[in-house]
Amino acid sequence: MRVIVEQVIKETCPAVRIGLIRADVVNSDTPDELWAEIAEASQRIRSSYELSWINKRPAIVANRNLYKRLGKDPNRYRVSSEALCRRVVKGMDLYRINTLVDLINLVSMCSGYSIGGFDADKIVGDTVTLGVGRHDEKFEGIGRGLLNVEGLPLYRDAAGGIGSPTSDEERTKITLSTTRLQMQINAFGEEMPLDDAINWSIALLEKYASAKNVKVDIF
Repeated sequence: MRVIVEQVIKETCPAVRIGLIRADVVNSDTPDELWAEIAEASQRIRSSYELSWINKRPAIVANRNLYKRLGKDPNRYRVSSEALCRRVVKGMDLYRINTLVDLINLVSMCSGYSIGGFDADKIVGDTVTLGVGRHDEKFEGIGRGLLNVEGLPLYRDAAGGIGSPTSDEERTKITLSTTRLQMQINAFGEEMPLDDAINWSIALLEKYASAKNVKVDIF
């Protein structure tokens, strides 16, 4: 699997780096041990940030700046990592979905990076391209319905859009039946070292999702 970053993204965000993790996994209902890790991390973030400080975290700032340069309002279309942090700082728990989705949310919240999580078997072709959403491009955000992706950084496979830093697409979403994971860590500007975020993700996948045949690339 290759990730191609289109020139418009490279020019708008020269520092962009994408960490790609693919693995065979066993998904499940979120175990209590993982949920306890998430609760502990949520409390740390709640204790460390005021609501107005979240969008000043380096990784979130970089992602928001990319949105602005592409003409998208980052307050209306919030980056997923920012949305997660805002939720916990407001004193709300994260949604408990399943092991894979919840561990991705844990890494995203703590690293500041938006992270795409996909069922690798639902991705069409062997290349994913990161470009910019077009006018009237159809994209059904998970739990959001049709999302206006015009001006958003957008991943596409051979069949169309699969994910953005705001929301992933219903077509390629992770379910309890997912056995092959594709995880894309979007480092538009560094906060947690990308290698650390990748290594932590793999450790969580091995611990909680019995990850095997793990492959890593950085683009």
